[in-house]
Order: sequence, then C-alpha cells, then structure tokens
Amino acid sequence: MKALNIVHAYNNKKMFKGRTKGVNYFFYLLDVMISLALLFISYHIVQKYLHPNMEWDNYYYTFIAFLIPSLLILLHTTNISRIPRTSTTLSIFFDFVRFTIVLSVLCFAFNFLFRLETVAVSVLALYLVANHFTLFFVRLTTFRYFKEYRAGGHNTNNVIIIADDQSEPIIDKILEKKEWGLRILMILTNSEKIWKKYQGQIKIMPDKINLRSIMDVDIVDEIIYSNSIIDHDRVNSLVKLCEEVGVVFRLQNDFAPQSTEFGNLTHIDYIPVLTVMNTPSNQIAVAWKTLTESVFAFLAMLVVSPILLLVALLIKIDSKGPIIFKQKRVGLRGRQFYIYKFRTMVTNAEELKKKLEAQNESDGPAFKIKHDPRITRIGRFLRKTSLDEVPQLMNVIKGEMSLIGPRPPIPSEVEQYERWQLRRLSVKPGLTCTWQIIPNRNDVVFEKWMKLDLQYIDNWSLKNDAKLLLKTIRAVFVNNGY
Repeated sequence: MKALNIVHAYNNKKMFKGRTKGVNYFFYLLDVMISLALLFISYHIVQKYLHPNMEWDNYYYTFIAFLIPSLLILLHTTNISRIPRTSTTLSIFFDFVRFTIVLSVLCFAFNFLFRLETVAVSVLALYLVANHFTLFFVRLTTFRYFKEYRAGGHNTNNVIIIADDQSEPIIDKILEKKEWGLRILMILTNSEKIWKKYQGQIKIMPDKINLRSIMDVDIVDEIIYSNSIIDHDRVNSLVKLCEEVGVVFRLQNDFAPQSTEFGNLTHIDYIPVLTVMNTPSNQIAVAWKTLTESVFAFLAMLVVSPILLLVALLIKIDSKGPIIFKQKRVGLRGRQFYIYKFRTMVTNAEELKKKLEAQNESDGPAFKIKHDPRITRIGRFLRKTSLDEVPQLMNVIKGEMSLIGPRPPIPSEVEQYERWQLRRLSVKPGLTCTWQIIPNRNDVVFEKWMKLDLQYIDNWSLKNDAKLLLKTIRAVFVNNGY
C-alpha cells in the first residue's frame, strides 16, 4: 500500500480525547516527579561511591529549574507520556531513545554554557541512563495495563467505517486488536462480501444511508473512509460533515483529499490513514494548558477551602436542601457529565422553570430571567460574585472541563441546537469564555453567543486564554451577570 500524502494539521487545537487525555497529562506529572527523584538518587550514589566530598548547592537548583520545563516540553513533543493505542514495544523504546538523546544534549549544553561547576558530569551521566530505563519500564508497564483495560471494553472510541471489498484488513485489525479501544459502531457498505462476512457480528447499513442523521443520534468519535475507489465529492462532504461537529475523519487510501488544506498522516498498526480534525493546534501549548489548569485548579481549591466552608454553612442556614447542586451537562462531543455548583436556587427550581418559561428573557434554547424568583438570598450573592461556580474546579481536576472554554450546555439546549452550533462541543467545556466577560452579556442574542464560542475555538492560544482569565476576574468585580 502506498503511503498517504501528508497534509498539514486540520484540528487538534483544543481537542482533548476525554478521559484518555486526562490520564496522559497525569503521566506527564508522574514522569517529571520520577525524573527529579532519579536526579537526587544519582547524586547520592555518585557522592557515596565516587566523590564523598561533593555537596548539593544552588547550582543543582538552577539545573532543576531548567530541567522541569525541558522535561515537560520533551515528554509532549516525543509523545512518550501518552497512552498509545496501537504502538508496539519496539516503537515505544525508540521513542525513549530519541527523548534521551535530546535530553542529554540539552543537559550537558546547559551545564557547560552556564558553568554549573558543582553539577558533576558523572551525576548527569548516571541520571540520564537511569532516567531512560526507568521511564521506559514505567511506560511499558502502564501500556500493558491499558491494553488490558481497553480490551475489557473501557475507554473506547466509537468508529463508523465506510467500506468496500478491500476494507477487510482494517476491519479485521480493529476487531482483533481489542487493546486499541476502537469500537466499530457500524459499517456502511454495499459490498456483499462485507455483508456476508460481518453481518451478525457488526451492525451493517447500506452505504448511501444518511450519515448525518446517524451522527445526530449516536455518539461518534471517528469516521474511517476505507474505499479503494475514492469519490472526491463524497470525501470532501464527509470532511465538512465531521468538521461541523468536531468528529475525527480518517481516510485509509493512497491519497489525501485535495479539498482540505490540513491533515495528519497516522497509522493503525502498519495501515496508513489520513486523520482530518476540525481546528489547528499547537501541541506544546495544549499540553501546557492542560497541565497548568489541573495544577491551578487543585491549588485554588486548597487556598479557598476556608471560604468554601463558610459558603456551605450560609447555604445551609439560608434554605433547605443540599449544599452542592449537581446538574447533567453536555461536554466533549456529546459526552454527558455532572457539573458541580453551590446551590443558589430553591430545591424545586426545575419544576418552577416550566411555569416561568413565558418570562424567559433569552432567545434560543437558553433560559434566563433577570429577577429569577427561584434564586435564594445567599444564591443571588453567590451568582453576583461567581462563587457558586468555584466547585467546578473539581470538574477541571477530574478532566471533564477546562478553566477556559465554552460553557457546558444542558442536554435540552443541545437538542435545539442548529447543526453549525454543535461544533462548540468539539472542545472541552470551560468555566469561562468570551461570552462571560463581555458587558451586559445576558442581553446578547443566542446566535452571537454561539459565534463567540466558535471564534474562541478558531483563534485559540495560551495568550488569549490568559487574557480571558484576567478579564473574567475583572468581570466578577463588575458584577454584570445574574
């Protein structure tokens, strides 16, 4: 099979793979901590057996200040902290070789350029060797564990395959390699050969079925186009269809669709596929965003915990009912989760909502009333100060949300979305976004709100996230919401 044409990245700006991404970034932190521990161990071994008069001084702290960001960047760019689905042990080993070579060059160059005289070369050499084999052993162990985990039907990606007579190899591979975590939701084909072989084992539908309607009903993570004869118009329409709602598109054939400017050549085992996603990305920046947000959320929860206890007490005194309000929300690509907030309404708020729908001051599927009678006394204060949102830091820590990103809608709102509005679900939802920081935000029409979210996705950067965070803090003190 000829190699696919390689085209530029089309979407991976803020696209996180749900739970898998959260686990990946946990391993970033774990790898860094293991690596730092190995540096300390290497130092003490060298001190005991080679240089008993050697002392730990400020030069070592300078080296560590350089080492931590270097590790984070290299761990991500070399992908060795990811939990791979289809990699072999040999490919993982060579990933670590590449990582160690680059890290070695950086460490010795930094040590030479900044004249860290007391950081012994023997310490660095022992550290780099120990770091290579220890991290490789840890990754190999976790890789094997997650292979078994996925083989048990966990952490799966739902896949639709558009197939013909020549598609048996990729279908068989996906069925055979349970550890990849790819679940074939259905096959769309007119091939009698495919129907005969897989009917009863996999749901099979005619090739011309309305794929758009299937994607509206089922949770679909990926679509694989695996036809030997390529219909250019159909491929282009599929790319646009996937782009609308943030679903990954993969082309398994000898060429890339000419209509798209962006794409990425990946492999399922040794089978080349073209992966097309719906927004551009800066992988290092994405990794840094997820890492810093998780750490920030955890530290913020610790710092404000006394205030949270006080708020919890006031809520309990003010009205009957639970302190924390849980509500089902829609996150990445339609996955549902429970959002946590301090309760700001009476316990029968959802029942009262039906009686108040005629007073809704928001257009579209959103529901807002300026002087909502369901809100409690302490609840009004919490909303004005945005303190009711603080428990959502737990959603950030759990990996269900980001600090910055489109607000997660409730399922009933999503059911009323127009198709182009579904693309806001192609990224992880956040605590705050562009809409939250504009003046008189509740007077903004629903369509503009959706366009602001899509504009955020299309222009994402760490710099813009930092600006939004600062503007959100300012908006809290302005108190222009309700």
